[in-house]
Amino acid sequence: MKKVEAVIKPFKLDEVREALSAIGVNGLTVTEVKGFGRQKGHTELYRGAEYVVDFLPKIKIEVILAGDMVDSAIEAIIKAAHTGKIGDGKIFVSSVEQVIRIRTGETGEAAI
Repeated sequence: MKKVEAVIKPFKLDEVREALSAIGVNGLTVTEVKGFGRQKGHTELYRGAEYVVDFLPKIKIEVILAGDMVDSAIEAIIKAAHTGKIGDGKIFVSSVEQVIRIRTGETGEAAI
């Protein structure tokens, strides 16, 4: 089992969710996060004063998948989240040792 984490632009969330649903992903976790990479933030003007916004709003999507679905999920996320501009985001894939469904006690891929 693998955990796929994607950090994307907020306005791309619906497109990514629909793309993942289309390939059979049943559930995901979404978190509003802030961060920066190569964008390095930007400056804004508020009441005549200029200030730097270091951390930009992003969305973090987390999905636990069976190993055979990982590549198709990554492709779906890339296609849906791509704008071609800086700040499109990143995808991280890591191994998951164990999954347990609290309600039923199911473990492993049955708990996904």
